[in-house]
Amino acid sequence: MRRAIVSVWLVASTVTLSFFALFIALFGERQETIHRIARLWARMYLAVAGIKVRTGGLKSITSPPYVFMCNHQSALDIYALLAGLPVSFKWIAKRQLFAIPVFGWAIKKAGYISIDRENAREALKAIEEASKRIREGANIIIFPEGTRSADGKLLPFKKGGFTLALRAMVPVVPIGIYGSSALQPKGSSIPGKKGVIYIELGEPIVLEGMDRSQKTRVMDDVRVDIEALMAKGESASGAAERAPAGH
Repeated sequence: MRRAIVSVWLVASTVTLSFFALFIALFGERQETIHRIARLWARMYLAVAGIKVRTGGLKSITSPPYVFMCNHQSALDIYALLAGLPVSFKWIAKRQLFAIPVFGWAIKKAGYISIDRENAREALKAIEEASKRIREGANIIIFPEGTRSADGKLLPFKKGGFTLALRAMVPVVPIGIYGSSALQPKGSSIPGKKGVIYIELGEPIVLEGMDRSQKTRVMDDVRVDIEALMAKGESASGAAERAPAGH
């Protein structure tokens, strides 16, 4: 019954708030307002699903813009990041999402950036657009693995996000998510149980003075940091499970 309620809520809230976002967009450039609507959508969905988000390391965010790079374990990561990060940001999302009626139109109005992974020329255009947005002050979130991990371990990184970061020349903030795959593994459409998702932000990796020849070094640094942050989230989860009831 809980899964049915969560499914109905997801569909109803997505359609309703997407229409509301489109209505807001009729009155001019309202990207920040639409982003706040998206945050509300995510928080409501997680509340209905019985999922909480714990975010650590927020003190690292002091001088945006940033390129946030996060591991990807579950569809829940989208909701968790919207709910758990108290800053405005843009997603770089696969082109197919923008073709979904109502929802796709809403995320386009929010200023999210479409990328066609099957078309190298179009992907390069998306990177150029994202770089321009960052230089204008926008934060961007990227999943450098490019897809969700089935076993929770980090997959090989794609190079596109690092090309973007080095073109925009802004700090990269690594993010580790832990707990989402246990609640909704890859292949599941609805969370199977209640629980907590842990988000840990690392220290910004400054790219100033680097060039594109150092892309591999940046990729390695980000990977090491994300793995450490995932482990930190796992430790926090374990500590919470061991804590006496009521603490």
